[in-house]
Amino acid sequence: MRILVTGASGLLGDKITQIAIKKGHDVYASYKEHLPNYGKPIKMDQTIEEQVYKTVSRIKPDIIINSAAFTDVETCENQKDNASLLNTTSVYFLAKAVKENEAFFIQISTDYVFDGQKGNYSENDNTNPINHYGVSKILEEQAVIELKENQWCIARTSTIYGWGRPYRPNIGLYVFSKLSKGERILMVDDYYSSPTLDTNLASMLIEIAERKLSGIINVSGATRTTRYDFAVYLANSFKFNNQLVSATQGQNIWKTKRPRDVSLDISRASQILKNSPMTIDKALSQFSQSFEL
Repeated sequence: MRILVTGASGLLGDKITQIAIKKGHDVYASYKEHLPNYGKPIKMDQTIEEQVYKTVSRIKPDIIINSAAFTDVETCENQKDNASLLNTTSVYFLAKAVKENEAFFIQISTDYVFDGQKGNYSENDNTNPINHYGVSKILEEQAVIELKENQWCIARTSTIYGWGRPYRPNIGLYVFSKLSKGERILMVDDYYSSPTLDTNLASMLIEIAERKLSGIINVSGATRTTRYDFAVYLANSFKFNNQLVSATQGQNIWKTKRPRDVSLDISRASQILKNSPMTIDKALSQFSQSFEL
């Protein structure tokens, strides 16, 4: 298949392009600033409608996987217009191009579309974002849902981590970097999510693309945990000193309001995908093995 991956130089986009190429797909990798490592590089600014339309019309992909996003919660709150442009408006442009070119569209969304009042959210639970990042993502979902019923998949995920960009560390890279140097870290212990290894997520997304599975699918890790517990898990996986990890509360770290429990119910993904969501033990084992390689 011909696949267009947007945000291909990012943490997730890099893994999607790498895995898709290994599986024999013809992969086009769009980017704005940083040249991607894999795929046929295509420079495209997704916030310019004409560029999006011309690129999609020229490539004529069978699948578009949009992994580009403005994910910094604090910055999204302080730069609402910019966050809306990148997370919402650009998706409307992509969705319009998808409709006119008959591609299948996979949009990466987030657990932050929920308010965090109950946790273990299924695909059918009501959304209720409590910060602008979540608002911008639920509005992008609405742009996708307006496509034909079997033309789209919204893949909701949670706290992505992996070996990625040193200029923008994720939770896994941050914890590893600090603990490997014997440095102490403070991690939040009163907010829950479902941390997701980038390689596991990318494999699930490629399977969704190959099978054109439609609708909303939760594709996160299989373990509900706090950031503090995640750091302890990682320390144990690498045989670091887990006493270097100290607990704190979210209110001491974050200025922007965040949902307290956005863990995801991955029952559907576990039932329909061969590349099913990993438990944190299995995911961190793979994470540590890939470092050794």
